[in-house]
Amino acid sequence: MLTIVRSLALNGLEGYIVRVEVDVSSGLPGFELVGLPDAAVREAKDRVRAAIKNAGFDFPARRITVNLAPADLKKEGPVYDLAISLGILASTEQIDSGLVNGYIFIGELSLDGSIRGINGVLPRVSLLPCDGYDQVVVPVENADEAALIQGIKVYPTANLNQLIHHLQGEEPISSHTVDVNKFWTGRYITGDMSEVRGQLAVKRGLEVAAAGGHNVLMLGSPGSGKTMLARRLPGILPGLSLAEALEVTNLYSLAGLLQSGQPLVTERPFRSPHHNTSTSAIVGGGKYPKPGEISLAHLGVLFLDEVAEFRRDALEALRQPLEDGVVSISRVHASITYPARIMLIASMNPCPCGFLGDAERECTCTPLQVQRYLNRLSGPLLDRFDIQIDVPRITFNDLENSPPGETSETIRQRVQMARETQSARFSKDMCNADMSPSQLKKYCRLNREAMDLLRAAFTRLKLSARAHNKIIKVARTLADLAGCSDIQVEHVAEAVQYRGMERKYWGN
Repeated sequence: MLTIVRSLALNGLEGYIVRVEVDVSSGLPGFELVGLPDAAVREAKDRVRAAIKNAGFDFPARRITVNLAPADLKKEGPVYDLAISLGILASTEQIDSGLVNGYIFIGELSLDGSIRGINGVLPRVSLLPCDGYDQVVVPVENADEAALIQGIKVYPTANLNQLIHHLQGEEPISSHTVDVNKFWTGRYITGDMSEVRGQLAVKRGLEVAAAGGHNVLMLGSPGSGKTMLARRLPGILPGLSLAEALEVTNLYSLAGLLQSGQPLVTERPFRSPHHNTSTSAIVGGGKYPKPGEISLAHLGVLFLDEVAEFRRDALEALRQPLEDGVVSISRVHASITYPARIMLIASMNPCPCGFLGDAERECTCTPLQVQRYLNRLSGPLLDRFDIQIDVPRITFNDLENSPPGETSETIRQRVQMARETQSARFSKDMCNADMSPSQLKKYCRLNREAMDLLRAAFTRLKLSARAHNKIIKVARTLADLAGCSDIQVEHVAEAVQYRGMERKYWGN
């Protein structure tokens, strides 16, 4: 007898319906699982056999064939256990086959018949309102996550017996709902900007970066506060909207990084991978592609501390995602695209010993060592940093006698106002850093004085066309922070100052 049960699979972040076709027929006992299953899917036969027996049902000593359709797409993970077990029970007439119609089933079975949580529930069920299905059975621990999607009925189930009783109408399970507002517990801030003494110029640069979504490179001696400043950047960024929170949550659900009891990511991500992280871990990939650090930082911050120590190929792989806002991964089994709209914040020392240009300590590096060290950051990647800041050594007077600076909340209010100006300008939620060439021409007209200054800077600093556009984008952000509708010469002048480090250290 043939039974069809429906489940959900993922191709990147795109969900699609899987028809779990179960046929139980006469013949030598066996269990065949087809449809491009991976190892975790193939092992379902052992989990399902034990779960059915321990739940008090009979496992047939007959020939069982399970097909996961469409058969030309790779199936991963234990998500199909529940659907396979119901197909076997229906095909052997231990339950009515009509009971499974209209439902989607996802979940991993334990050997005792209990249902375990899985990764990637949210991107899977996001498909359902658009595909004609509105009832989904999920593990209890994934119920809040699934219920974030409006327009579907979510039935959290603890074990196989409970599910059967529900389907038969003996002990119906109530559909699960959540109040999204309860997950907004407030902004998570690792520290406040007021804790950073001195470094007013650097704080200003980070405020401009936050307001326009610009990439930042900080270069300075060890202990000057680069990492401390970077870790406080999320505190001055605007909070996530619900739509943005769902985008980020999709990625974290797929990666299995959702925190227990917090199914919705409500804070902008801050990812800080170690410098020995592989290229695949940075941009995503693997045999079966998964999101990397750049995608996990989507709509937030990717911080590369001591960026010159990262592998060259890992850094160069960032170039395309920084321009396009997405990362595309092609493999034999799949071609996947993940979102990657990030602010890239990087810090580095000016030389191997770290004290080139330091007013207090002498550099011990040879010119060749300095050149080799700085060349670890290629020209094309350096060009993608809109704002490049020198972070000077902190003096004793700065530490002990300088008054507390502005709080993160105060700075964030200005950043929020600038972001709102940009949203109104573009009629959608986007930053100045994301402007296309046509938008740049439309919204960033320069007067003659500002144009003359930009022309002189372009020639003297030997800037590229990309650097030229980035200076104008930063100037547009500076005008937004100042509440000016037009870009003034002082905005261009400050934007040009953020490009001087290339000439100082790299000799460009």
